[in-house]
Amino acid sequence: MLRPHYAILLVSLLVDGGPVTSPAVSSRQDGGVAAPLPGLPGVAGGRGVPDAGAAEPIRWPENLRPLATLDGPAVIAAHAALQHLLARFPKEYAGKCGYSPKGLDVIVGQEGDLYFVRIDQRMDRCGWVAPPGFSTETDWFELYAVSPDGRVLARAPYSP
Repeated sequence: MLRPHYAILLVSLLVDGGPVTSPAVSSRQDGGVAAPLPGLPGVAGGRGVPDAGAAEPIRWPENLRPLATLDGPAVIAAHAALQHLLARFPKEYAGKCGYSPKGLDVIVGQEGDLYFVRIDQRMDRCGWVAPPGFSTETDWFELYAVSPDGRVLARAPYSP
């Protein structure tokens, strides 16, 4: 389990079928303060030029409110751990929400030169509602030690 002194950042995963491209955001590591977008060439009134695959033009935000600010190696570590876990799920669970990025939270901590990545299952994101008196605190999680270059070094030997 991650200790409270870690710098823990919650990474919400966007599952839209493709990479997200956006201009660079402020490099401040504040984990949640809105950073204004730099001038966007060719964008007028908050509407962008439509991508070849987009049905409508993209509405660019006036002020981007980041979910968290992570350095590049932290993002690589989170991605590596998530891919490792997804590959471990049984094939018959493929396509089920609870076993997809949509149903998972990724928490990244750092100690020394290692990143520790905890992945929690979030069935509430899949439409599941806990019955009264049911505690989700005992749900399973996976914990990984990952190098800054994205090598999964170990999986914690215990997860509920």
